[in-house]
Amino acid sequence: MIMSLRWYGQSDPVRLDRIAQIPGLEGIVTALHDIPTGEIWSARAIEAQQEAVDAAGLCWGVVESLNVHEDIKLGLDARDSHIEAYCTSLENIGAARIPVVCYNFMPVFDWMRTNLAFDMPDGSTALSFSQSDLESLDLSAGAGGLPGWGGAFSSERLIELRVLYDGVDSEALWDHFAYFLERVVPVAAAVGVKMAIHPADPPWSIFGLPRIIVDEPALDRLLRLVDQPANGITFCTGSLGADPKNDLPRMIRRFGDRIHFAHCRNVKVTGARQFHEVAHPSENGDVDMLEVMKAYRDAGFDGPMRPDHGRMIWGEIGFAGYGLYDRALGATYLQGLWEGLTEKP
Repeated sequence: MIMSLRWYGQSDPVRLDRIAQIPGLEGIVTALHDIPTGEIWSARAIEAQQEAVDAAGLCWGVVESLNVHEDIKLGLDARDSHIEAYCTSLENIGAARIPVVCYNFMPVFDWMRTNLAFDMPDGSTALSFSQSDLESLDLSAGAGGLPGWGGAFSSERLIELRVLYDGVDSEALWDHFAYFLERVVPVAAAVGVKMAIHPADPPWSIFGLPRIIVDEPALDRLLRLVDQPANGITFCTGSLGADPKNDLPRMIRRFGDRIHFAHCRNVKVTGARQFHEVAHPSENGDVDMLEVMKAYRDAGFDGPMRPDHGRMIWGEIGFAGYGLYDRALGATYLQGLWEGLTEKP
């Protein structure tokens, strides 16, 4: 297992030299966040980001995320040119010897929370989601009315996208996904890159938009669409764990050889389609992290793993869910579990 941490580049309040101080941490998970979705990641841009990571004594082990253009998800005529650009970016990523690309196929919103500062009993804050709160959000101002989305979409663009998606149900989205995978996975395999799709976050439809990577049958279907090792999974315990029906340890054991990247996050489910995130240890939430790590051990997992979102603790200010302190605690906790489970007698 390669303990890793997400870093948002030079604009991230969390500095790489401080990330490097976390004991046992080796990998960085990052992306070229300034390049718009659909544009090619040049070899030079990748190299510049890689140089910054290398200078901190760390290794860029996962791209998260190389986003998929909405035209591809919608199945529009322009999708072929966007897929071609995506494949060129994959070739440049492969040339840089970055082995894993995390991506998603969620329409419009690749994650959603209704509160970025949910008050915890200990005085910390965490990310939370409530379906009833979501339904009360005002979209008339575009994405500015959605926590964490700022000016990502104007009201006009949101209206346009929602109209376009009116004709795209779950089965149509699966068809568009298959079209994408059939063209992209062979390229990824040829350049030594493993594709690792992130589940829907949360794992159900929002705003009437279809979401398909939500449970065990969906993961099975995904892997059968293009049955090659390069077509794999980012297994996120927080996303999938928000639905109590998902048996996380069983899923890890079943799909272990196709899990290329592990997100470890704990959540507390407080009602139907309602949850908040908590500290990583099992006692805090509904994800039994010890059983999760046992499953990874049994599956022979040896890839990159990162503590996913953390609480904001000790007065830290920064990107909600992505402060340094609680994620560092999560990294050391996960490493402790792993060491205890894998130590040779």
